[in-house]
This record gives sequence, C-alpha cells and structure tokens, in this order.
Amino acid sequence: GQLSNGQEIAVKRLLRNSSQEEAEFRNEVMVIARLKHRNLVKLLGFCLKGAERLLIYEFVPNLSLDKFIFNSLERANFNWDKRHKVLMGVARGMLYLHEESRLRIIHRHLKASNILLDSDMNPKISDFGMQWLFELDQTETETRFVGTYGYMAPEYVMNRSYSVKSDVYSFGVLVLEMMSGRRNNDLMGNDMEGLITYVWKKWREGSISNIIDPSITSGSSTEIARCIHIGLLCVQENAASRPTMASVLLMLNSQSFTFPMPSRPAFFIHSASESDMSSTQDYSSEVSVFKSSTSESNQFLKSEASMTKPHGGKSCIAFNN
Repeated sequence: GQLSNGQEIAVKRLLRNSSQEEAEFRNEVMVIARLKHRNLVKLLGFCLKGAERLLIYEFVPNLSLDKFIFNSLERANFNWDKRHKVLMGVARGMLYLHEESRLRIIHRHLKASNILLDSDMNPKISDFGMQWLFELDQTETETRFVGTYGYMAPEYVMNRSYSVKSDVYSFGVLVLEMMSGRRNNDLMGNDMEGLITYVWKKWREGSISNIIDPSITSGSSTEIARCIHIGLLCVQENAASRPTMASVLLMLNSQSFTFPMPSRPAFFIHSASESDMSSTQDYSSEVSVFKSSTSESNQFLKSEASMTKPHGGKSCIAFNN
C-alpha cells in the first residue's frame, strides 16, 4: 500500500481475537512502536474496526532471507560478505530485543522468512512483539505452539517452556541454513539425516567442506568454520549451555575469541555405527567465559501519536517518528 505522502507501506492483518480488549491491544502496540532499531521492521501505525486489527509497517523493498538462501538464482549472488553482514544484523536486532530495550522481547518465530532485506542487503527482523512481551528474567510456559517446526527449541517442543535461549536456538538453525544453503528439514547424507545432525557429525569428523554451500566461493574458510561452530553452540540441547545473543555478536565480531566446545545438539539422531559422542577433532578444549553485555537498557521516550477521526467505528493511529 501507499500513504497519502507517497510512503510505501506493508499491512498485516492479525488473527481475530475477540477476547482481547481494544485498550489492551492499543497498549501493547504502543509499546511495540517504541522499539526502534535499524535491524527491526518499523511499526508505523495500526487500525482497529471491531475485531479487525491491522498493523502498518514500513515497506522493505527486497526479498525475504529465505529466497536468498534457498533459491538457486538468488543464492548465486549471495556471497560470503553479504551472508556475514546479514548474520551480524540479525544478531544485533535480537540483542536489542533481548537486552537493550526496557522490556525483554522473546521473538519465538525467528526464521529465514521473517527476516526482510532492504535494497542494501541490511536485514530487518519482522513478526516480533505483540503477545510476545514479557518481563525481564521471565521464562514462560503455555499450552499452544507458536513458531515453526525445525526452528523450535527442544524445551519448547517437549515442555512448552521458552526463554531468550529459545530464540538463540532458532538463530543457530538460521546460521546453519545460511552456511549450508539447505533447509533445516532437508534430509542429507547416506543416513538421510536432518541438517543439524548432519552438520554436527561432519564437524566432529573434521570434514566441514561437505557442509558449506558451494555457492560460497569467496570468504575465509576459517571464518566460515567459525560461523558453523557458532551455529552448533546455539543449537545445543541444554538451553543453559547456549550463548546469549551478546556472546554470539562478540564471537561473530572477533577473530581471536576462543570458542567453547559445543555439546550434543538438540534432536540429535544416533546412527547404529556411532559408539560415543567424543570429539575426534583437534580443537582447543579450553572453554572461555562468555562476555555478557552490560550496556544499560535504552530509556523509552514517550511516543507521540496522532489519531484520525473514527469513520464507521474504525480508528487509525500513526506514530510520529
């Protein structure tokens, strides 16, 4: 769509939820509107009419990330520098949601199709917020699934429990998809294994060249291997063992940081010939303590909002940026 000033917009219709009061919806949207980061899709306003709820977002002119990872034509131009830039941007956006905004936002739906790329290949995370607003240091349980199989952390699938570490797991799956060019539910190798199991085994064997997307013709093999290592750290079965997004960003930025050894990933499938889970690679066993981000949370400024006159019971609010 397009606003009267010529600005292009994207409109998302939410599922009708008659149990949610209009005032509650307004309050939640006003909080989401105050989240401002270059790697988040900007919420411009919303419209209400009865049970109808529309969110108005900035229009991001490029394709979503999944088209660049999995489409053979787009993937050919998705070189290493672009992939690393996207990973850095997504990590920054997730760190903002987890630690740098006043409220801790757990995305719970992070996946390649929810990351939009602008004309300069800057990533913008979409589909965050609303029912996913939580107090700091809170781990929630619920009775229904929100998310996409393959990106869901094991503690969520098995126990319906989630935290910021569930988002870290989803990020790890995304990293492995970007490094391999394969979907997380693709069956790979002679044993027809899922992506995570296949990558874990090849990494232990020291044969990561079998993992890397052939379209990646540039970039340091060491850098690519480090990203695969980071991905495996993020998909560890034990949520407490996964790094924070602050640690992930530190590792993506550092060329000298000593990585911990990843433990067995979630949903790992043993083959009949596998005798143990000990690593056969000559990696350093030194475990470095992750550095955590201690930056102060951003202070929210009161957003000024202008409301149009209601027409037929409909009200629309646009946020002044």
